[in-house]
Amino acid sequence: MEIPHLNRFAPHSSWTRVYTSMRTQPHHIAKVFFCQARNDGSSKSVPPTLLAAEKEEAKAVLTLFLKKQGLSNAVAARTINKSDVFIDHLVSKIHSKHKSRYLIGRELTTLEIRDALIPYLESLFEEYGDISMDFVENYPNPPVKEKPTAPISIPSSLLDSKKMKAMSRVSEIDPAGKLRPHFVYLLELGMSIEQIKSITRKFPSFAYYSLEGKIRPVVEFLLELGVPKEDIPIILTKRPQLCGISLSENLKPTMKFMETLGIDKQQWAKVIYRFPALLTYSKQKVKTSIDFLYEIGLSEENIGKILTRFPNIISYNVEDKLRPTANYFRSLGVDVSILLFRCPQNFGLSIEANLKPVTEFFLEKGYTVQEVGTMISRYGSLYTFSLADNLIPKWEFFVTMDYPKPELVKFPQFFGYSLEERIKPRYARMKECRVTLLLNQLLSLSSSDFEEALKKKVKKNQLDEDSSCNAKRGQPPKEK
Repeated sequence: MEIPHLNRFAPHSSWTRVYTSMRTQPHHIAKVFFCQARNDGSSKSVPPTLLAAEKEEAKAVLTLFLKKQGLSNAVAARTINKSDVFIDHLVSKIHSKHKSRYLIGRELTTLEIRDALIPYLESLFEEYGDISMDFVENYPNPPVKEKPTAPISIPSSLLDSKKMKAMSRVSEIDPAGKLRPHFVYLLELGMSIEQIKSITRKFPSFAYYSLEGKIRPVVEFLLELGVPKEDIPIILTKRPQLCGISLSENLKPTMKFMETLGIDKQQWAKVIYRFPALLTYSKQKVKTSIDFLYEIGLSEENIGKILTRFPNIISYNVEDKLRPTANYFRSLGVDVSILLFRCPQNFGLSIEANLKPVTEFFLEKGYTVQEVGTMISRYGSLYTFSLADNLIPKWEFFVTMDYPKPELVKFPQFFGYSLEERIKPRYARMKECRVTLLLNQLLSLSSSDFEEALKKKVKKNQLDEDSSCNAKRGQPPKEK
């Protein structure tokens, strides 16, 4: 298995020299060197007994991860036995993440070791779609030949050749003139050859999945959950890795775990359609996200509703995405738990590219930070709109509508209505009647209620005018 830029996953500086040495020196020499090298440049060694224990922990984590991808116990064990260099690499990741603990002589717990390795293995899975036996057994492949810090570049022609080989299987026919069975099955489900090729181009392993061992069991399971047959191609296109995961050992237990977190088991068909990758995440990854949701004040019931309605929230990294976004909205005076419940999509947006430009737009129009915070609190979707395509043109029309600016603070939902199909026609109709409704009444009422509101307003204005005229003439006002 050729992996481009594999060196990006190897530690730099002293650790990289360790792995170069491991490939060229006898194993016992490399092992001693491994114990003594340190990322921080110190010579303090890790005790051999502790190192051995950490290797066993790394093997256990890797074994579980390989099994999660569908490997049997026997195959996973054989792979581990041939993967000393990759195991040493995993141990180096532990030392790199927790080097301060070693400086004070504290031994790591099993949970700390797992927390260091599982996200790293998941990052490999996310980037390459698969961590195969070849990857683990032959790490690093090819060997480092240049400077340790220089990335290893695999010719694109080799990568293209691998993809083309996998894609060629999609069109290959047997002597009887038939495609491979699993491709015939996918075509019968409604998937086109081009869709299958597109999946294979992004995830070559898909071309080698067996029909009876992988694809059919997963598809039939999805159908049993209530997923419409026409949705299967969409789900497999979004996450073909689902077919590589064991039903009994991974998918079903993962779903049971998710149900304990509040996902409505009656809604699994919709949840999987919305975000099929949810079932490929580890329990630790999910738990980290859930712990954050509790931390910001969400109830167990509301967390379950969020996971059911917007399972993508689990894909957002807590420290890189969720926490910074929460802190940003807090700076605007927003109750983050309420906002996340109402519009979790906001937490997948870039602070610099999406959130700050919208905030600055309203500040430039004369609104205060507190008013902007009120607007997003009242209408969570506000920040999901495009400045150029939505906010700016609607603002430019709003300033012609003779409403005071605070009306938008009271009713920021204004930006959620179509400018051409709702706002302009309703406003023109209101002006035609020579009355003024609140912005909320203008846009949120149904067509019949809107017309009724106009009639009442016209009648009221007429009565007011009559009363004013009668008062000038000294006549008593008419009853309304």
